[in-house]
Amino acid sequence: MPSQWNTRNVAFLVVGCVGSLMMLRVLVIMFLKYCKIRGCRVHDSGRLDEVGTPPQQGSQASQVQDQLGPQPSILEKRPSKFLSMGNGGHLEEFSLQVLLLVTNNFSEEHKIGTGSFGSVYHATLDDGREVAIKRAEASASSSYAGGSKYRQEDKDSAFLNELDFLSRLNHKNLVTLFGYCEDNNERVLVFEYMNNGTLHDHLHKLETSSLISWTARIKVALDAARGIEYLHEYAVPAVIHRDIKSSNILLDTNGNAKVSDFGLSLMGPQEDESHLSLRAAGTVGYMDPEYYRLQQLTTKSDVYSFGVMMLELLSGYKAIHKNENGVPRNVVDFVVPYIVQDEIHRVLDGRVPPPTPFEIEAVSYVGYLAADCTTLEGRDRPTMTEIVNNLERALQACLTTPNFSRSN
Repeated sequence: MPSQWNTRNVAFLVVGCVGSLMMLRVLVIMFLKYCKIRGCRVHDSGRLDEVGTPPQQGSQASQVQDQLGPQPSILEKRPSKFLSMGNGGHLEEFSLQVLLLVTNNFSEEHKIGTGSFGSVYHATLDDGREVAIKRAEASASSSYAGGSKYRQEDKDSAFLNELDFLSRLNHKNLVTLFGYCEDNNERVLVFEYMNNGTLHDHLHKLETSSLISWTARIKVALDAARGIEYLHEYAVPAVIHRDIKSSNILLDTNGNAKVSDFGLSLMGPQEDESHLSLRAAGTVGYMDPEYYRLQQLTTKSDVYSFGVMMLELLSGYKAIHKNENGVPRNVVDFVVPYIVQDEIHRVLDGRVPPPTPFEIEAVSYVGYLAADCTTLEGRDRPTMTEIVNNLERALQACLTTPNFSRSN
């Protein structure tokens, strides 16, 4: 009898333990699901430091945000913070009334283009300075891959990016920021005005252009390269532009070029990191395919975009253009094969006179450099410092008898 009682108790004990473990497991699973729904482990790899990228539609992050309702704009706490921390002490704070006056209420007559977060207007201030005024607008389209519209937070982030970076960057080949306007919901930046338009206009829109010599075109490439080199090598911390393209290279009357539009820019990886992991952003045709595929951003992503821009300078073709049959074609896929076959003369821009014997080697050299910049793997691309050194040699060769080979 005692033996039977002991056996029964053991059976009850085993069943009780198993049941308790099963119940505990169910509770743990329910708890984890609850945390997941509430966003406890939401990972938005696009948000680094205080620079934001929008979560994908339908993601947990966007669902949580929708449930919480509209959040206070990050704009409310950032511009004044920059100034109080010592950044941009040289910047002016413009009143909205002044900007409305000089642009005639941001009229279409003053509008000269669009930037990363809004429209750009040309105006002249009372002190005689010509300025470009960039104003955030609800209709601004996103530069994120996929083409979704900018949300309010994205526009704020782009505005703050430019204000942040340009308030502490100073180089002759970067566009100069004069100041900003912070008035209610208005987000406005005031830049120096580059009166010779964009490189994109000179290559693809204007009937007459000052860039009608290979010397002038290589000089523009060199100016832009020096600006990007400064971002990568001399800015502290380093800056990755993320949207290098011909429409973001501005020219002055003397043909000097400056890099503009830092709305998508990010601080580079730390010394112990090889890359930044975040969703791809940029402009189709210029975007590094390795960055797009792996979502790993490095300075070599800017190098790829710069290589595409050099191919534009050489060929006169847009980054994405239509072939003779009306089918969209990438300038890399079309031009690079001619370069590697030593037949670059077959794809050079016909609006520029054929290279002289003193120029042809320099032009070919730039072609090989562009091909190196647009290789599929970032580790095989040159650095911006190497690009600057090679373009300096090419420019010198345009002015004197060429005497160099492709090797460094």
